Amino acid sequence: MWRMEGSRPRRGSPAARARVRTVPIAVTPEGFWCCPSPAALHKSLKNPHHHHHAGGGNKQAPAPQQPHKTPSAPPSRAPSVKTAPSVTDEPPALADELQRQDEAAAEAPAPAAGGQQEPQHKICVGFGRPETSDLTVMLYGKEGIAVRMGVHRDVLCRSSAFFAARLAGGHGPPPPPCVEIHDCDDAEIYVETVGLMYCDEAKHRLLKQSVPRVLRIMKVAEVLGFHGCVKSCLDYLEAVPWVGEEEDNVVSSIRHLQSKDYGVSPLLRRITSDNLNSPGDTLANIMEMVLTSTDDRGRREMKALVLNLLKDSSHCTDGSSDICSETLYSSCQRCLDRLHRLFTEASEEDYSVSVTRRVTLETDNLLWLVEMLVTQRICDDFVAMWSSQTELAELHSRMQAASRHTVSFITARLFVGIGRGEMLPSKNTRLQLLQVWLQALIDDYSWLQCSCRSFDRKLVEDGIGQTILTLPLEDQRSMLLSWFGRFLKLGDNCPNLQRAFEVWWRRTFVRPYADQTEAGNVLTSDRRSP
Repeated sequence: MWRMEGSRPRRGSPAARARVRTVPIAVTPEGFWCCPSPAALHKSLKNPHHHHHAGGGNKQAPAPQQPHKTPSAPPSRAPSVKTAPSVTDEPPALADELQRQDEAAAEAPAPAAGGQQEPQHKICVGFGRPETSDLTVMLYGKEGIAVRMGVHRDVLCRSSAFFAARLAGGHGPPPPPCVEIHDCDDAEIYVETVGLMYCDEAKHRLLKQSVPRVLRIMKVAEVLGFHGCVKSCLDYLEAVPWVGEEEDNVVSSIRHLQSKDYGVSPLLRRITSDNLNSPGDTLANIMEMVLTSTDDRGRREMKALVLNLLKDSSHCTDGSSDICSETLYSSCQRCLDRLHRLFTEASEEDYSVSVTRRVTLETDNLLWLVEMLVTQRICDDFVAMWSSQTELAELHSRMQAASRHTVSFITARLFVGIGRGEMLPSKNTRLQLLQVWLQALIDDYSWLQCSCRSFDRKLVEDGIGQTILTLPLEDQRSMLLSWFGRFLKLGDNCPNLQRAFEVWWRRTFVRPYADQTEAGNVLTSDRRSP
């Protein structure tokens, strides 16, 4: 950020008796002077330390303040900022307008006592060399800021369709010596865009600029019909990375340019593809690479990555959930088939130790798939798939607990999901899940507690109990009495379902008695009534 004093006024001129303001002036990496923002201009005007008074007689105006670093642009291109009455070389239209504002401000009634009125600052920022330019461009921005630019007619007409149309002479009246642009939302970028008309290659001048600023330049260049600058901005945006929200901003800014001959397609190819490969095939390829990976760390990190990405995209309603469902269930079926083959191999007496590791790997894969199904809210069918694995459950009982116990993590996860309401299988499916896999879970319960530190016993027990309590009362009785006998034999090596047992007890013994008592009271009251 630079600070530069206004140029020294000629002695005896009206400007010598006016106040000269110092404002912050930003310098681009290329050395071009940029227009200060309106907030910076007004902030400098409110700061009394930046106000300098030049008196008469032998007193001279203070020498221009030199910046610590000399910019590459010539000093004559730097803007000079003065209060409105001190600008002697401004166009008549601006001078008349400022004079009218002064007269209106003088005739306005004074504010009431205690009331506050925001002062109206009239500022003119000058660019270029008025003595060499043949055209003046006036920009009227917000907050009363006017920007005067001394420019060259041929340069602007050659670069901008807007200025070419405004300055076309033809057989009509001569073109105006001053072009006024009112209601500028971004006067700073207007100045920079006009400055780019003097560059042979605007693309290189955009280097080291931020994506949001280039989007602002492209918007102004499109308004001015500066097609070369718009094309340079598009080339810049095609080459630089888009970070965070920049991608959405870029896409929304360039979509309307598709109908014009700007060549927007290279940018849109970054987010769209004409490849005939369906998203389902791509997702299936990713899933298969993860499921068949042999490196523990790489597989673990990629599983977490894919799971988080699916969570973020679970709200999409564009049909991608159907593709995801088909892909996930195909992967589940392949994992179940591999697990069945491993159980068959492990049921033999001379199975190798590697079988245990492969069983653990397939179990971990199925747990990952279950989490993704839960994320997509499509896990009901997997509960049915797992409940129908009666042959797998029979093979499970023939294996050693050290090799088979990880499979019970799948059963435990399904019970937890049903207890939380994450999956809504049918009554018959819930009953079948308990009949086929609860005994296997009880047989492996001590191994589950010892082999995994993250195993949440209370959460699993609550899930089993809630699943049982969703069944008809007679099925609750059958399942809980069977558990009651096992718990008396195994103790802590069996899930503790006492809370579910208490609920069943109240449903069976307390509430029917209360209902009969209430019915008896109603009958007695009826008899006593006349």
